[in-house]
Amino acid sequence: MPDLSENLAKYSNLTTLIRVLARVLRFVKNCRSNIKSNRLRGPLQVSELENAHSVAIKLAQKDSFPIELEQLGKGKSLNSKAALASLNPFLDENGILRVGGRIESSSYQYDKRHPILLHANHFLTKLIFKQEHLRLLHAGPQHLLASIRERYWPVGGRNLARRAARECVTCRRFNARTMDNIMGNLPADRVETDFPFSTIGTDFAGPFLITDRKGRGCKITKSYLCIFICFRYKCVHLELVSDLSMEAFLLTLKRFIARRGKPKVIYCDNGRNFVAAAKEINSFLESNSDSIKDSASREGIEFRFSPAYAPHFGGLWEAGVKSAKFHLYRVLKNIHLTFEELSSLFAQIEAILNSRPLCPLSPSPQDLSPLTPGHFIIGRPLTSLPSPYLLDYSTNRLDRFQRLEQARQHFWKRWSTEYVTELQQRTKWKVRCRELKVDDLVLIKDDGTPPLCWRLGRVSKLFPGTDGVPRVADVSTSQGTVRRAINRLCLLPSPDDCTA
Repeated sequence: MPDLSENLAKYSNLTTLIRVLARVLRFVKNCRSNIKSNRLRGPLQVSELENAHSVAIKLAQKDSFPIELEQLGKGKSLNSKAALASLNPFLDENGILRVGGRIESSSYQYDKRHPILLHANHFLTKLIFKQEHLRLLHAGPQHLLASIRERYWPVGGRNLARRAARECVTCRRFNARTMDNIMGNLPADRVETDFPFSTIGTDFAGPFLITDRKGRGCKITKSYLCIFICFRYKCVHLELVSDLSMEAFLLTLKRFIARRGKPKVIYCDNGRNFVAAAKEINSFLESNSDSIKDSASREGIEFRFSPAYAPHFGGLWEAGVKSAKFHLYRVLKNIHLTFEELSSLFAQIEAILNSRPLCPLSPSPQDLSPLTPGHFIIGRPLTSLPSPYLLDYSTNRLDRFQRLEQARQHFWKRWSTEYVTELQQRTKWKVRCRELKVDDLVLIKDDGTPPLCWRLGRVSKLFPGTDGVPRVADVSTSQGTVRRAINRLCLLPSPDDCTA
């Protein structure tokens, strides 16, 4: 019997297990009775299946409750401190352990009055829960447990009912939740001192409708907002773009460089979403990503695209776009401006955004000026070189230029002592989740399709950050390999998880 129990543990379906066990028992019986072999291939009878079910129950109970079976088999009662003592178990005429309970006098069926005892950790109990979950058309944990208790009493069944519903692949598809790993460490570009706009992020917003002239009969066309935001000081630069073409973007980038200086690195969102207004923007970025990189590299600028479908990788410029839209939509409403008028409005909004405080105001009544991005923009000429350290000098000993330089260095010191310390806390994604592993089965979330249509794939490669936590993965699918951030992946249970 123990060998048979070990062999049955490999089956993942209760019906298959019972049928296989019934044929094994038939084979044993026929061998003893010397009946012809064609009897072995006949259809199974109900009595044979019920006998196989009883044998499987006995094997499971022998694995889970050996001490209780031994004591009750000898006619002894269980210790009052035993785990099953409150259930008052007994052995029926077939040697199956059942619950004594307190509803003997009720009119319910025998199985309900004295359900079969099983343990939730046994593989047979898990198969019973799995089959009942499917029979009840993917019922929830509460309904599943209530139905199971009509015949069985699983010890620890409440947790197993939750696990059975949670590990069901079909239910997981409908209730799929993407993964959120702990918030990553800030890159050096966010915390090391350098000139404003040395490292920037860029993004588009829109479209915004503009007119070619004032008055009636004007032609309405689309225009777009291109935002550049400094990684270190959150300085903002807004540009109006007439269309989504490679040439228009490069001209916008040249205007930015002429006014703010040449950046070292530019980050850009390479994802796409299904908001109607953003389709053409993302289509432009995807189709021109290689050309943009080549043009930027010729200027000595490194262009980096974040993973597809991962806007949180560009949270800095996404927040800038949100702030710009906040002012734009309240001012514009349904008014159609000309190109010059909208460009002027962008410049005014840019000034407002660059005047916002970088960190909470000082409680000192003497500190009347909060630290803002504007301090870093106008604190130096675009072509200036680093200056001598002047903070330790008395203001009276400095000339006008040196006083301005000392003020600029004071702002930079405040940035390093006040603003950077505000970045220490993780405002969300505070704990590590169950990390992905190579060969994990995942669903690739697609906002444009229902969960049952999401693509299945296996993780083929992980990309950990500087803290060793993977937040991007390559996933092999039937249509090729795609790279996604883990917030677009839903981890599915493996067969080992379901039987563990």
